[in-house]
Formats: sequence, structure tokens, C-alpha cells
Amino acid sequence: MPHSQFDRFRVSMQSLADRAHKKQIEQDHVSPESQPGPLSGASQEAIALCAAQIRTARENHRAVMIAFGAHAIKNGLAPVFNRLMESGWVTHLATNGAGIIHDWEFAFHASSCEDVQQMVKEGRFGNWQETGYTLNLALNVGAFEGKGYGESVGALIEHEGLTIPSSEELHQSIPMHIESDPRQSAAAADLLHVLRAFDLQPGRQSIAHPWKRFSVQAAAYRLKIPFTAHPMFGHDIIYNHPMNQGAAVGRTAERDFLAYAQSVSNLDGGVYLSIGSAVMSPMIFEKSLSIAQNVALGQGKRIDNFFIQVVDLAKSDWDWSRGEPPEDNPAYYLRYNKSFSRMGGTMRYLQADNRDFLLALLHELELRARC
Repeated sequence: MPHSQFDRFRVSMQSLADRAHKKQIEQDHVSPESQPGPLSGASQEAIALCAAQIRTARENHRAVMIAFGAHAIKNGLAPVFNRLMESGWVTHLATNGAGIIHDWEFAFHASSCEDVQQMVKEGRFGNWQETGYTLNLALNVGAFEGKGYGESVGALIEHEGLTIPSSEELHQSIPMHIESDPRQSAAAADLLHVLRAFDLQPGRQSIAHPWKRFSVQAAAYRLKIPFTAHPMFGHDIIYNHPMNQGAAVGRTAERDFLAYAQSVSNLDGGVYLSIGSAVMSPMIFEKSLSIAQNVALGQGKRIDNFFIQVVDLAKSDWDWSRGEPPEDNPAYYLRYNKSFSRMGGTMRYLQADNRDFLLALLHELELRARC
């Protein structure tokens, strides 16, 4: 007998307007023109080296990837990310599910971030109608349309809405593709289930995003730069809502992983920046590099010449250019550093606030570009 399951339709959802927000994007965003906080001479040298590696990579048309945790979005860094993309310095952005949510909430509501401890006590944490309904709807439709996770949400924000296919179209799609592409038939059947469960009407659904200028996903979609999401099931508040469908999450997240791996395959001579991501970034990088390396070796090539810059707030006195430390050294348990140090190439670690690092990096890149 299958285990009993929790019924999310019983959960009382509330409006974002009823939530106290810790962050307001209008006042908390970081302008690309603002100055970073004080940085040591060693930190400035590390940032100058990283910028030089990026310039060389872009001159040679190699990948420059930035993977980051949700705090980079919560800290208001969208305008800085967008300037890096618009100036051609970055070829791929990647984040976790929470990064996607904060970016969307800022674009839609101008506010994000709740008091987790208090909201859990009240049984309200994550139970927000607009966030759960809209983001899951975008993923459900995007899965049918062949989009990735980040692309589905970026398109929603940029176009300020989406189009719901009719039941007739989905009915026709199921037998039409069953021989040539059964996955498309399955995606059509899954979306048909959503239409029935929520009585969705076909056609254009306009969803205003008055603050979309602060969205990294929208800018990436507009600029045709991959912005991939790498969620873990149950980690994010959108799983609280009954609109959430595992098949859509799986389809869109799988496409994003493969798009990420494709960028990693172009990383020889490139740069990878991992900013404030202790788990997601090193875990997807090592698997992606393994499969990309496998294919490269089959072609008589290798992916060895790349530069990795890891940035986080945790202190590390270990010189990672020496390889990983022994197990009796506390630095051994900085998992992200240890993982990246095993990947080959050149890895450097910098203890810094993500705002200071990204601002200083952008200024260094723009200063040298003007010289």
C-alpha cells in the first residue's frame, strides 16, 4: 500500500500584501555606480586577477559563469548582475530555487523575505498565494513549451504574463506526439491535469511585474543569456502550494542542468565564479565537469585550463593553491572549497561580502575596458 500523502489543497494561502517583508528592492538595491566597502590589498589583488582572467576568457570567446546563492538576490545585486550581462562579461548565470523566488517577488511585489521563525510558529511560512500559484503556473506552462526553469520564470517576468493552451490543444498533443516524442505527450497530459484541477481558462494571462527592471531572470531572458535554476525538491516555498507539480519541476530543472553542463563544456580557457553557494554550486559543477570531460576525452581533448574564484563570508586560512588540507585542518570541512579544489584548473578563495566583491569586480572590468 502507498503511504498516505499530505493534501496541499487544505492549506490556507494568504496574499503577499499580508506579509511583513524584510527587503524592499527600491531602497535595498545596489547601484552599479555605488562603491564597495573597504577591501584589503590582498582582496583587491585577488579581484584584479579575477577580472584579468575574465577579460582573457571573453577575448577568446570562452565561458564566464557565475553561480550564486539566494543572498546575492536578497542583497539587491540584480542591477550589478544585469550590468555584467549587458556589458558582455558573463555568459551564464545559475542559482538555486530560492534565488528564483526572491528575484520574482522583487519584480512582482517590490518586496521579499519573511520572518521564518515567526511565520512557521503561525503556520504561515511560505503559504503565499501569488508566489506559489504564479511561479508554479509558469513552470507548468514552461515544461509543456520546452523551456527551462529559469527561462520559464524569466519569460513570465519579461512578457508580464503567459499563455495557457486550451484543453483541445492539449488533448490533440497527447496522441500527436506519442510515437515521435512521448515526453511531449506526457507534458501535455500533466498540463491538462493542472487546467482541470484549477479550472484554468485558455489564452493570454496578463500578470503585471512593475519592478521587472530589478529582475536578473528577465534581463537574462531578454539578452538570451542562460539563467539556470538548480532546485532541490521541498527546499522552496513554492512546494507548499497545490499548483506545484513535480513533473514540471523535473522537466524544467533537467533542461537547466543540461544547459549548465553545456556551458561547462565550453569552460576550457574560461572562468567560473561561485559566490555564496555552499552546496548547489560545487555539487552541480563536479557532475557537469565529469560528463563534459568524458565527452571531451572521447574527442581527444581535455577541459583543464580554467579559473575558479570562490567567494564566501567564511574565514579560511588555508592556501588552496596547495591543494586540499589534511582532515585535521578545519578548512577541510569547507565543502565548497574542497570540492572545487579537486576539479583541476586554478582555484582561488576570497573571503568577502558578495556586494563588495561583485561591485569591485564590475568596476575593475569597466575601468580596464575604458583604458
